Amino acid sequence: MRGSSRAAAAAVEEVFAGLLAGGVDRAGLGEDLFAASAVIDANPSLRRALADPSRESADKKALAERLFGGKVSAEAASLLGAVAGGRWAQEGDLADTIESLAVQSFLAKAEGEGRIDAVEDELFRFERIVAGDSELRDTLSMRNTDAKGKSNLVAILLAGKAQPETVRLAQQAVTTPRGRRLDRIMEHFLALAATRREELTALVTVVAPLTEQQQARLRTALERIYGKTVKLQSIIDAGVVGGIRVQVGDEVVDGTVIRRLDEARRHITGK
Repeated sequence: MRGSSRAAAAAVEEVFAGLLAGGVDRAGLGEDLFAASAVIDANPSLRRALADPSRESADKKALAERLFGGKVSAEAASLLGAVAGGRWAQEGDLADTIESLAVQSFLAKAEGEGRIDAVEDELFRFERIVAGDSELRDTLSMRNTDAKGKSNLVAILLAGKAQPETVRLAQQAVTTPRGRRLDRIMEHFLALAATRREELTALVTVVAPLTEQQQARLRTALERIYGKTVKLQSIIDAGVVGGIRVQVGDEVVDGTVIRRLDEARRHITGK
């Protein structure tokens, strides 16, 4: 997000934090925000009106509260009014913020009940299962297909194996992609979970599982570099041959054999 959008998002986060502290129904708030996000995404003229930087903030806030008042909870309507009252650099930033708040609502519910660690792990495992099954990935990623059918499929896949927040967020990811790939959506949801837990997530790609001692050394090194608690998420990939690839946010350290071989080939061939 650009400057004005970052400032608007930060202001909305304060309102959101106040609602959480006040004991709002977190799952209910999340459902209301997902519903509002769907309405705004489906109506470009409404999205433009709510995000228009030339309109007075009070007018946009009133518009949002008038549209959603009575259709969502009072807390959700108030939060949507705060979102609309912000100054957004791009229309998409407003819609992205509403979606992120909805995701955070479910994560906050899990956090309040001591289950956010499980939700984060389950979301990661779900994404890896889908990524490793081309037929399942195609089914869940296919556009213009029955959203209810995909939602039911996720519920069946995760029945008895995941927290309710995991199931709901996975269903949201496959039914409302908003033009994004499923892996990107899950990456965003996981980043929100890590932020909520005030930690970083390191995606570690290796040819074989790391031992507990290796994990501890890697975690300690990363925490020393970044100054934050680091959670390791491992991907086993025989294609890397050997070595390790670590990604923290947008930063990547790739020490795999396949990367070094590829660099040698480019050096020899000049391609």
